[in-house]
Amino acid sequence: MSDREGPSETIRCAALRWDELGQPRCNHFDDVYFSPADGLAETRYIFLAQNQLVERFSALGTEPALSRRFVIGETGFGCGLNFLATWQLWREQAPAGAHLHFISVDKFPLARPDLERTLMLWPELAPLAQALLEQYPPTVGPGFHRRYFDQGRVSLTLIFDDAYQGLGQLRASEHPDFVDTGLAVDAWFLDGFTPRRNPEMWTPALLSRLAELSAPGTTVATFTAASAVKHGLREAGFEPETVPGFARKREMVKARFMGRPAPEASPYRFHGKPPLPWHVPHPSSRLRASEPRTALIIGAGLAGCHTARALAQRGWRVTVLDRRSAPAQEASGNPQGLLYAKLSPKNSPLARFNLLSLSYAQAHYRPYWQGGAGSPCGVLQMAITDKDETAQRAIAERFAQAPELVQGVSAARASEVAGIALHHRALYFPKAGWLAPRRLCEALLKHPAITLQPNSAVAQLEREGSQWRAFDAEGNVLAQASVAVLANAHAARQLCPEQGLPLKAIRGQITQVPANAKSKALRAALCGDGYLAPAADGYHCLGATFNLGETNPEPTARDHRANLEQLSQFGPDIEALFSGEKPLLEEEPEAMKGRVAFRCATPDYLPLVGPVPDMDAFLRDYAPLRKDARLNLPLAGQTRPGLYLNLGHGSRGLCYSPLSAELLAAHVTGEPMPLDAELVQALHPARFLIRDLMRNKR
Repeated sequence: MSDREGPSETIRCAALRWDELGQPRCNHFDDVYFSPADGLAETRYIFLAQNQLVERFSALGTEPALSRRFVIGETGFGCGLNFLATWQLWREQAPAGAHLHFISVDKFPLARPDLERTLMLWPELAPLAQALLEQYPPTVGPGFHRRYFDQGRVSLTLIFDDAYQGLGQLRASEHPDFVDTGLAVDAWFLDGFTPRRNPEMWTPALLSRLAELSAPGTTVATFTAASAVKHGLREAGFEPETVPGFARKREMVKARFMGRPAPEASPYRFHGKPPLPWHVPHPSSRLRASEPRTALIIGAGLAGCHTARALAQRGWRVTVLDRRSAPAQEASGNPQGLLYAKLSPKNSPLARFNLLSLSYAQAHYRPYWQGGAGSPCGVLQMAITDKDETAQRAIAERFAQAPELVQGVSAARASEVAGIALHHRALYFPKAGWLAPRRLCEALLKHPAITLQPNSAVAQLEREGSQWRAFDAEGNVLAQASVAVLANAHAARQLCPEQGLPLKAIRGQITQVPANAKSKALRAALCGDGYLAPAADGYHCLGATFNLGETNPEPTARDHRANLEQLSQFGPDIEALFSGEKPLLEEEPEAMKGRVAFRCATPDYLPLVGPVPDMDAFLRDYAPLRKDARLNLPLAGQTRPGLYLNLGHGSRGLCYSPLSAELLAAHVTGEPMPLDAELVQALHPARFLIRDLMRNKR
């Protein structure tokens, strides 16, 4: 479907040495990160002042609500000084309700200890620096890392990748007709090491890529005044101007984007590259600025509640409809669920999505853990078999630079972490843990812009004018809004039957085992084929079975036995925790507490997140693919205006739903995506439709 290869290169942290003033110097480029005279003053002069950010931030108060955002792109995150200074200025100048999106790319990011040491040089930025350090992502493999600050008013997207490749993943498409139809950056900070020492950061190709991500009026500022840089900017469509430099540097350059020459029209169809732009939003699908920022979300599980919170934090009024009497009563309703991901030494879309989702979720859940919705007790993924152990050693090697994310540990260390003797090696996730999904969903919905309507079974969804209306079985209007999001798992098929959504229901049963004095010693969550959580509310949660094709909604004795048998994989000491007068397996399983839920999964195990395709338009526009799957049709995919999906998280709802909600919110609002373009496309709801057309199945 796509020729995008996505990020593939291994990311290495910058190797530093420290001068006599305690300032860092990059060994790889033998260059400094900031002026020895005064790094903060340098940032304020070159990047803030020359991009006129004081005036531009202040002026956002006069913009319509949908336009009160400002996007800054940066080449070279370094020690984060430019971001922190910009954030500080944003706090001082930007109006309430405005949003700053700061996007920065770095191929050699600083390791966390080096970042912390460097940021100590500016005490006045200490509170902001501490917030950055607390959320600084693991430096493992290339990818996008989204972080939020100031209750969502400020977002930081760190792209660990080569600048040319990483910024290319911000484009709407690689197709020449669509490269500049997506993100438009308002101001650029060009802060790579000097052109002489790091020429890859100043190539004509990279400067042309900046142009693809700019709009007329976009500004640029950089410390260098090299003639090759000025020439490259001019060739890319910018108008450069030489101005006095900072401190002892005589000159620097600022520029303004004037626009690129109009590309020649592509032929209607041709073979090979570039890839189909089916995932590019059609102009008719975009929300108009005049429409009210209202949304209705169907489904009050993890996906729906996270989506509601993501939109509410962007100033939207949100109504959540659920057929049950309270949130998280169906697949999201287990008393305990584990936050962890199946990492991989590979960099496939599924592997990368697992990694980025886990990294984001661990930061996202911090306030909810503090609020009592679970515990960041750590998770041990046990290597039960020799095959598991081989795979885990490869994973531990790949993620060796990120011990805060995952560590390969011996059986002895695993036992120390768990508080119970274990007999297998494990992957240890020190910042993961368990959550109570119901309490979590209740906390997510506690926002003044969110209204929950329980006992509201939606039988029909229709668009009338610019509004989506949800009707009950008697034809009564339950709610209406500009945007509708289906987050109701398998039930979504009933509301858009023409889509043929490829969702499968997988029955899972958990068993609640009473805690006792011995079992309460378990400090960390354990997982293998199943999982065992530490005690909460007098019980341990154990499970879950995986019953594809079964539809029985009631717990069965057979599945209770299956869950209990899984205890043996963790070793005899774990089984012994629950042995009273007789072994646990000899207890009457019919009398045990348990719960059945039906996971909603997709064929490729990636969720469906994004706009709902217009079926008739897709079948018409891409019909030639039935005869030749290699045809390239330069047509944007038409979607149903204001209708979105957030479904198919399978057994990874706790891990996937926070980042998926941010992706969904970006689709709705048109803000910068929190994931690279390959992953955005890999999660798009139209992907299966395009695949079926290519295989002549539609």
